[in-house]
Amino acid sequence: MSQKLLDLMKQADTLAPDQQLQLITYLIQKLGHCEIKQKPRRKITEFAGIAPNLLQGMDAQEYITRMRHGEFPDLEVAKIESRKEE
Repeated sequence: MSQKLLDLMKQADTLAPDQQLQLITYLIQKLGHCEIKQKPRRKITEFAGIAPNLLQGMDAQEYITRMRHGEFPDLEVAKIESRKEE
């Protein structure tokens, strides 16, 4: 959400209920004259081939296992440390 929209929403919160209804009525009437288009939906097949072949034909589980054993030094595996609850 844009900062301008957030500011307008905060201002609308300060209005009395009858003023909020007037604002809603105004916006509905204004939008009644607009044509709102939905964003086009994409098919999953459109994404085929856009990522490089990172596994180079290797089984995904084998790749993960080898990566964890440090066979791919150019990739860093982030270690997640569990935090103790205080």
